[in-house]
Amino acid sequence: MATTVFHIEGGIGKNIAATAVVETYKKKYPKRNIIVVSAWPDVWTQNTDIARFYRLGHTPYFYQDVIRNKKDLKVFMQDPYKQTSHITKEKHLIETWCNMVGVKYNGSVPKLGFNIREIEEGSAYIQQFRVDEKPILLFQPYGGPGPDHQQHPYSWTRDIHPTQAQEIVDKLSNNFNIVHVCYEFHPRLNNAHRFDKLIGKKALFSMVAHSDKRLFVDSSLQHAAAALNLPATVAWVATHPDLFGYNIHNNIMTKKQYPKGTIDSYMYDYDFSGVIHECPYKALQDFHDVDAIVKSVLS
Repeated sequence: MATTVFHIEGGIGKNIAATAVVETYKKKYPKRNIIVVSAWPDVWTQNTDIARFYRLGHTPYFYQDVIRNKKDLKVFMQDPYKQTSHITKEKHLIETWCNMVGVKYNGSVPKLGFNIREIEEGSAYIQQFRVDEKPILLFQPYGGPGPDHQQHPYSWTRDIHPTQAQEIVDKLSNNFNIVHVCYEFHPRLNNAHRFDKLIGKKALFSMVAHSDKRLFVDSSLQHAAAALNLPATVAWVATHPDLFGYNIHNNIMTKKQYPKGTIDSYMYDYDFSGVIHECPYKALQDFHDVDAIVKSVLS
C-alpha cells in the first residue's frame, strides 16, 4: 500500500500544529497510509488520519517493516522552521508545512482526540479546584520545555513577566478560581491554585477541555485549546500569532515590539529560550498591557 512517513522533531506544540498538516495531506491523498514518527504519542493517539505511530528513538524493525521494498513510499523529514517562508515570517507555520509536503493549505486547524479515561482524568484534576461557584480560569503564564532543557525559569521571549502575571491574578481572583499550570521551577503566584504535578500531556489537554476560561502564552496549551475549538486569551512577546497563533483566540501583543535581532541573531531575530542579554525591553510597562489582558479574559 502507498505509504507516507512524517518524521517530526521538536516540541509538543509543534506536533499539535502538525495534526492540521497531516489532515490536509490525508484529504488530498486519502488512500495513502500515513505513519508518524515523533516524541509525542499523546498528540497522535486517537488521531484517525494516521495508520500507525512510532515513538522517536524507539522504532524496532522500522526499516524492514516500513522502508524496505516499498514501491510507493514518501518520507518527509524536512523541518518547517528551516523553510524560507517561516524564517522570513511570510506564512503561518501550518501553511509553510503544507507547502513543504506538496499540499495547499485549506484552513485546517489542529485536532486532538481522547478516550473516556483521558476525559475522566482531566475532569477529575479540574474538579478539585471547584471550591465554590466561581468558574475555573486555566492560566499558563510560563511555557518552555521544562527544567531539563531550559536555563531560565522565565523566558522573556514568550512568557508573561512574573510581576505582571501576579498583577493579572490579583485583578481576576475575585472572578475566578485560577489554576496556575506550571513546572515546579517556575515562579510562584499568590491567590492562585498552583498545579505543577507531572501528569501526562493528554491529561493536561483534557484539563483545558474542562476549564471555563483560558489565559495562555505561546506554548503548548494555546495549540491544544485551538485543537479543542476553545477560545483563549493568548499573550505574545517575541513570537507572533501570524506564525504560530489561531483566529479562535484573542491574541494580545506586547505594547512595544522589537523585531530587530541582536549581534547573536542568525536565522531568527531572537533565541526563543529567552537569552538574557538579548532582551530589548528596558521597562516593565513596555511588556504586556495588563488591563487589556484582564478585559479579554472577563469578556
